[in-house]
Amino acid sequence: MESNQAASSMDVDTVPSEVKLLPPKPKFEPLKPHEMSDGQVQFRKVNVPPHRYTPLKKAWMDIYTPIYEQMKIDVRMNLKGRRIELKTRPDTPDISNLQKCADFAHAFMLGFDVIDAIALLRLDELYIESFEIKDVKTLRGDHLSRAIGRLSGKGGKTKFAIENASKTRIVIADTKIHILGSFSNIKIARDSLCSLILGSPAGKVYSKLRAVTARLAERF
Repeated sequence: MESNQAASSMDVDTVPSEVKLLPPKPKFEPLKPHEMSDGQVQFRKVNVPPHRYTPLKKAWMDIYTPIYEQMKIDVRMNLKGRRIELKTRPDTPDISNLQKCADFAHAFMLGFDVIDAIALLRLDELYIESFEIKDVKTLRGDHLSRAIGRLSGKGGKTKFAIENASKTRIVIADTKIHILGSFSNIKIARDSLCSLILGSPAGKVYSKLRAVTARLAERF
């Protein structure tokens, strides 16, 4: 008995241990947008204010073409509900395209030109910031009118100067101000606009802008 056990133990020792092979890594195809939401179609709706209805009619093809052909998103104008409706398609390459298109349409409704708003489709680091004059300082009557005049300048000169210096686009709609640009550039434009609202003369704002843009040029 002892000799048999010794022989069996020797046999076990001499048998080479089998190398354990790991199974191959699974290869999954990337999910399509309609598969991410369990086959449900994603929707977005953008309301059209009354004063932007006529400009939308004129610029409809300029808005429709990049959304449908480049971003692969279905788009239609709901005439009864006065809103733009967007939805994903089976061939939409990226689920984020739907939100980009909604932001693009919303930017046009705020008053930005199509050629400026279309940058939202092509660049990721662009945002829109909105605020009112009363958020900075409570003004009424002629004081409010003068503040709006300071923001625009003669023939829009001040607004264009801020836009060019900060590489942003600005829309002044009554007492509301909308800024389109990158995060750091929006801050530069907002600081300049707030200074004008608080009563700073345009010349002082220009000199501050020159200093800030020179500093930015040195950094990059």
